[in-house]
Amino acid sequence: MQREKEIVRVTLWGSAANVALVVFKFVAGIMGNSAAMVADAVHSLSDFLTDIIVLVFVRISAKPQDESHDYGHGKYETIASFIIAMALGVASIGIIVSGCKQFAAWLQGADLEAPHAIALWAALLSILVKELLYQYTVRKGRQLDSQALKSNAWHHRSDALSSIGAAIGIGGALLLGNRWTVLDPIASIVVGAMLIKTAVDLLRGSMDDLTECSLPAETEQEIIAIVKSVPNVSDPHNLRTRRLGNRIAIEMHVRMTGSTTLAEAHQHASLIEQRLRERFGATTHITIHMEPEK
Repeated sequence: MQREKEIVRVTLWGSAANVALVVFKFVAGIMGNSAAMVADAVHSLSDFLTDIIVLVFVRISAKPQDESHDYGHGKYETIASFIIAMALGVASIGIIVSGCKQFAAWLQGADLEAPHAIALWAALLSILVKELLYQYTVRKGRQLDSQALKSNAWHHRSDALSSIGAAIGIGGALLLGNRWTVLDPIASIVVGAMLIKTAVDLLRGSMDDLTECSLPAETEQEIIAIVKSVPNVSDPHNLRTRRLGNRIAIEMHVRMTGSTTLAEAHQHASLIEQRLRERFGATTHITIHMEPEK
């Protein structure tokens, strides 16, 4: 419950900042005649919507196991990460399409009005605020081992990166004169491309968890090393691992001497579980099948 409250608190701070940035960016983009800033505002709006998604799904994922969910509700947090990635991808495509339309109009001879200074100030403020939010959220995500918070942190970082692209385009259009006003829509296209890469990376991680992808090879080697450190236990094999939201599941076979009593075997298995949970968390799901040595 404490973990859930902390995730909610972090997300609410991000939501408050996103609301303020959405309003300011839209006003600055419209008043400052900047396509790049309007695109950046759309991205901040997607940040706010995904904050809401995180709040809803984290509450669900915090529920304990029940009759219909023997492994708990942790995967709802992974679903939240998946939705965040999809939302970011959709927003990125919209940004690129809008920028391409303006660039095509410029190629056909249309005059693009130069952006105003207010748009540049909005971009610079967004860079500062969103980078601070990224640092805060990703640190909390690691502390709480929350996939949703980590994904949301990268949403903050991607917004900071998009604001950097917007600032370059707006600043270039302001400083270099009317011949370079095309830099503003070009900046929005570059921003959109960066956001698509971020969305793909987040989507890949979420899909790995939802499709029961094994933990990284180095993590599995660490698990085997921990098992081998337990006395009178040998040959850990048939290792299977996966993530269950913010916790992991470990299943394996181990061998013990044929003379080991049931009570002794139980003690050895309990020690394995203790050491694995000390390393990977108290809620780690562990299943051990014991076999006699050949």
